[in-house]
Amino acid sequence: MLMRHPHPELQFTQFLPYGAMIHDGGVQFSVFSRSATAMRLLLYNKVEDLEPAEIIEFNPETDRWGDVWSMFVPGISDATLYHFQADGPHAPHLGHWFDGEARLIDPYSKALAGEFQPSKDGTIRPPKSVVVDDHFDWEGDRHLRRDLSESIIYEMHVGGFTRSSTSGVEHPGTYLGVIEKIPYLKSLGVTAVELMPVHEFPIRGTNGQVLKRPNYWGYDPMAFFAPHRGYAVSSEPGAQVREFKQMVKALHRAGIEVILDVVFNHTCEGNELGPVLSFKGLENRVYYMLGNGGSTYSNYSGCGNTINGNHPIVREMIFYCLRHWVHNFHIDGFRFDLASILNRDRRGDLIPNAPIVEAIAEDPMLADTKIIAEAWDAAGAYQVGSFGDSRWHDTREERRWAEWNGRYRDDVRQFWRGDFGTLGAFAMRLSGSSDLYQLAGRTPYNSINFITSHDGFTLNDLVSYRHKHNEANGEGNRDGDNNSYSANYGVEGPTDEPELAALRSRQVKNMLATLMLSQGVPMFVSGDECRRTQRGNNNAYCQDNDISWFDWSLVEKNAEFVRFFQGLTKFRRSQPTVRRKNFLSGKPIVEDGLPDVSWFNALGVAVDWNGNDAALTCLLMPPADNSCDKNGDCGREVLLLVNATSNAREFILPAVAKGLRWRLFLDTAAESPRDIYPDLDGPAPVTGALALMDRSLRCYVAEVGPKRPELK
Repeated sequence: MLMRHPHPELQFTQFLPYGAMIHDGGVQFSVFSRSATAMRLLLYNKVEDLEPAEIIEFNPETDRWGDVWSMFVPGISDATLYHFQADGPHAPHLGHWFDGEARLIDPYSKALAGEFQPSKDGTIRPPKSVVVDDHFDWEGDRHLRRDLSESIIYEMHVGGFTRSSTSGVEHPGTYLGVIEKIPYLKSLGVTAVELMPVHEFPIRGTNGQVLKRPNYWGYDPMAFFAPHRGYAVSSEPGAQVREFKQMVKALHRAGIEVILDVVFNHTCEGNELGPVLSFKGLENRVYYMLGNGGSTYSNYSGCGNTINGNHPIVREMIFYCLRHWVHNFHIDGFRFDLASILNRDRRGDLIPNAPIVEAIAEDPMLADTKIIAEAWDAAGAYQVGSFGDSRWHDTREERRWAEWNGRYRDDVRQFWRGDFGTLGAFAMRLSGSSDLYQLAGRTPYNSINFITSHDGFTLNDLVSYRHKHNEANGEGNRDGDNNSYSANYGVEGPTDEPELAALRSRQVKNMLATLMLSQGVPMFVSGDECRRTQRGNNNAYCQDNDISWFDWSLVEKNAEFVRFFQGLTKFRRSQPTVRRKNFLSGKPIVEDGLPDVSWFNALGVAVDWNGNDAALTCLLMPPADNSCDKNGDCGREVLLLVNATSNAREFILPAVAKGLRWRLFLDTAAESPRDIYPDLDGPAPVTGALALMDRSLRCYVAEVGPKRPELK
């Protein structure tokens, strides 16, 4: 009888083709540069050392293989600190930025150590690359592989989540600090955290040789393969790699997936006025999109330069980077910042079937991961509903790419604000945005629905401020979006006026409920569940302070909103009725049955989609393949009553709804705890006529059991 050996621990430590690779009692250093005439390796003893302890020249006869410079150095191992240094043509008018004195970060660095250091000649020396041993005791951890349709995504900033003194954690502002707050994340019912950039970025941004405002968000990449050192507890070189893995393993144990926000559209080197830190000094003409014969940088990112993502060398780097995070860090998915840039060719033109976009979707090593596009860029591309579209219908590529649905955000904001003529758009977003995704062979869960994100107002501020208040950013309030579809309802900012405060509370709950009851995948920004405020700042990219940090005192202060959020996530996770894998058709699910969705006005009759009313009734039937959870709870009929008008309205239940036994699930106009019934045991409607307060939403769920007589 054959004896089966235990499965080996999942450990992906295969060598990358470039970077620093430990083997045979030493380290192999490999770096790409086509135009360099000489290459040097600088080795350091300590993080703070300005000068290297040893400089080793690559021999162009024996250490160059094609365009790859590769050399083995015996007697060194992990935690070794290094830079590259490259000679070559310095001809900025032709796109060459070689500087034989510049210390260069390895583009494939697995970790960085230290900060920028000013030298005697006035140049800035970047943090040092670190040799890293990838081995880690994962204790059998594997990717969770949760279906995207079942996901509830919580966007958060690793540092800001626990940096406030109110967090009460032992390690504030760190990967380990996140571990301490996992019980809270689990209590919220979220299935995934989407981490704002954690690949290395300057703690302070660079502008030429001058340091400027703090870089809080991290959308300024410096080393794509390396987790940010600023979120580590230990200052030991490479410790951030170990601590990041500890965080991922702990989140997985709690059933929470980890999605990374990745920024493959620009780097912190900026344009022709920016410093030479890495890519510029190794092969500028390959890594960046250039114009005017190479003398200027194309700026589709709005950040000074644009990564040349469809160049074969850069495309290869992106692939290896994604695989590195998936297999060495067990990451479950990626959100691609300004992803439309990946649809631009090397001249910057938008093209169909961009090689990098298609290849990410088809890559077998990434098949278990979630891939989400921010389907626009800073140069006018807006591809919501079409990102990854192929000339071939119903391809894996089309189904794989999900998108941040910016149309959802805008339409839902405008509807609840009371803008005229938005009822049809609201219904379309509520039902999964089939107008955007169905014709391309996609599904409702290709739509990542969100109302707020890191970029813009928090949900509390969305209903408290009509105008942005970004003065603290030091840019004269010129930065940030000028069209946020926000409202203050009469008073700008905080108020003690009871009726206004109550209206804002309803609006917060209206939008939380809308998001969680919509077909598609809901995404929330951290703190919306407890009404975190940025005091009207809608572009807090440089606010590494209490403007941006999670204020943990709000969890207790606004406990009713946290409870409301928890009730919503519990409902969504148990009800396939609101998270279908196929689009609603308006047709009966079974013969002689009711349509999967029916729409009515407040009087219970057919909706006039061309009118200006903002009152709506929606009846949802369970999906045909109605599945039950482990507790035996199956999908139920769901009845939504929505009143976005500024007046109280009477709703008449439609005839098709009167034959079911209904229980109140939520009422955004009711005071806590009567605003939500997580166990679906709220009061039944007494009659078929229901009064809804202005700007409120009510949801009923059908009881399990026999039908009852029609309501009078």
